[in-house]
Amino acid sequence: MTGTPQSARRRAVVTGASLGIGEAFARRLAADGWDLVLVARDVARLDALATELTGRHGGEVRTIPADLSTDDGCAVVERRLVADPPVHLLVNNAGISLNTPFVRSAVPDESRLVRLNVLAVLRLTHAALGPMIERGDGAVINVSSVAGFGVPMPGSTYSASKAWVTNFSESIGQSVAPLGVRVMALCPGYTRTGNHERVGIDMSRLPAWAWLRADDVVAEGLLDLRKGKLVSVPDWKYKLAVAGLRHAPKQLLRRFTRDARGRVDRARA
Repeated sequence: MTGTPQSARRRAVVTGASLGIGEAFARRLAADGWDLVLVARDVARLDALATELTGRHGGEVRTIPADLSTDDGCAVVERRLVADPPVHLLVNNAGISLNTPFVRSAVPDESRLVRLNVLAVLRLTHAALGPMIERGDGAVINVSSVAGFGVPMPGSTYSASKAWVTNFSESIGQSVAPLGVRVMALCPGYTRTGNHERVGIDMSRLPAWAWLRADDVVAEGLLDLRKGKLVSVPDWKYKLAVAGLRHAPKQLLRRFTRDARGRVDRARA
């Protein structure tokens, strides 16, 4: 891409880019020739990734250290999304889960989850869509979860937040598609990202075959975006899981759920 005018280069903003699916998006897009703006709280990991990708692929990689659960963190990214040079793809990947049942959780922790998983997605999508609609070109990928199609972890608010992301993305995606802009919810199942371990969620009961690779999630998500899908569920086994979450008897689902992050220990009740 040497010699290409900066205004003509494709540019993506990726949030939560220092780890997991966000990092996988950054690596894939850089390899495909995109310039990048990477957003995360972990400055050291962010800068190391930017240096590596610039050295390996030669494109421009800038970083924005920001906590998107705060108004200031969202505002600095919003300013970049409406500025020049233009952003052609926004990947809203930043998000959290809690290893605490709602009845024992602290309101500030639950509020942070909602601000990051829901409000930040709303704010950044809104900021990105204005210039994209004006140009008649651009796309937003909001990373949601298979968990949003049901209640696979009773007592956790994570699935509720992801249900909002999926519904929001599908709704807005329908409204902007005639204007040349795409919005898609990417709904992976359990993916090896390091996030579960980082917040102390014990996933030892989950069989090895249930795990997805972040690189595979990204590859299928980008393919589905090109196909114009509003909702992408990578991997056939999770497509089946979504059908089950939508249509299987609720009592049956409750018997087989293995994600216990929201359960209440009766001995401590």
